[in-house]
Amino acid sequence: MFPYPVLEVSPSPPIEGYSMTLTCKIQLLAQRPDSQFRFCFFSDGKLLGSGCSSSPKLQFPAIWRKNPKVYQCMAEETIYKKRGKWSLPIKIPVQRIPVSDVSLETRPIGGWVMEGNKLVLICSVVNATGNITYLWYRGALGSNLETKTQHSLSAEFEITEVKRRDAEQYYCAADNGYGPVLSELVSITVRVPVSRPVLTSGDSGIQAVLGDLVELHCEALRGSPPIFYQFYHENVILGNSSAPSGGGASFNLSVTAEHSGNYYCEANNGQGAQRSEVVTLNIPVPIESGSNLTSGINAWLLGCLGLITMALIFCYWIKRKIGRRSDDPLRSPPMPVLQESSYLNSPGPEQIQSVYENVNVVRGDEIYSLVYHIQQELEPAAGAKALRPLPQQILRALILLAIAFLSGAKAQGGLHL
Repeated sequence: MFPYPVLEVSPSPPIEGYSMTLTCKIQLLAQRPDSQFRFCFFSDGKLLGSGCSSSPKLQFPAIWRKNPKVYQCMAEETIYKKRGKWSLPIKIPVQRIPVSDVSLETRPIGGWVMEGNKLVLICSVVNATGNITYLWYRGALGSNLETKTQHSLSAEFEITEVKRRDAEQYYCAADNGYGPVLSELVSITVRVPVSRPVLTSGDSGIQAVLGDLVELHCEALRGSPPIFYQFYHENVILGNSSAPSGGGASFNLSVTAEHSGNYYCEANNGQGAQRSEVVTLNIPVPIESGSNLTSGINAWLLGCLGLITMALIFCYWIKRKIGRRSDDPLRSPPMPVLQESSYLNSPGPEQIQSVYENVNVVRGDEIYSLVYHIQQELEPAAGAKALRPLPQQILRALILLAIAFLSGAKAQGGLHL
């Protein structure tokens, strides 16, 4: 005979999700040390494992609370064919580890997601056993979004296409029978790309006048702040501005003639730049009046005549200084030849003689003629040469120059004679 076996369990109590070992022990009698046994393990009357064996142990890789709680073993002596004996049934409670350290993570990391993209909320626990029920909530009031029960330490909830209204605070909860444990709040920021901006030029529209202060205003109607704006004139950056809270931005321009042309702006919030349509700004340049133009030409002519007069007087002074007579640099009209025999040794008075000359200033069919008088005093000295007084030559040169300049001014249409 042999004593009744005793069923033992290790660890005690077993932990849900971990291994458990059952041992069927027999205290052998001294008079029969050579006895051999076969062991069988049962749960709720059902044979466990692959059947009876010579091993007094049965191992479970993982034990769960749903498994049967009453176990029993039987030992059977194989040499003497003795009737098998049963152990007392034992109730084995499986200990469950409560949920702890629940956290909510996001993908993309950081909770920043583009409008229209996918957002994944991952609820996880650090330590727990058994089936865990996961719940996801939106907002501080806790609007339930989804509930899942699964045997894992994490679970996911997916928003396939994020919209602007999904920018909220989220949290999750996990429960494995000991009550829900909540995660901390996680904020989700939905980034909206900027729309195509609109460029306007204030009250002046597309027409401006020199000296005006034109306000260029660029605004993207959609887009998450902050928005950065750049202003362009003929593909050259004029300046930039930003809208930290969204909306538009302006750039002021003091109009000059160089500011005519095409303008556009760009908006960017880090999710891609958008360019506005081109706006053309027309800046008319005023034309000076005829009276102002005529006054300018007259002043220019008088200035030139004054300079020429000073130059001629200087030349005259030089000639007298060195005692030489230089030829007239301008084209001189042919002077009448005086008959010396008629006036030699004649003490007659001054002779006044009119000289006519065509001046070679032609404009179309117009020919300007010059008539002037000269006075010559004939001296009785023999062999004396007739001299034309230099002051009259200067006067003649000035008249010729004046006619030439006035003719040129009339030809340009700036002076009416």
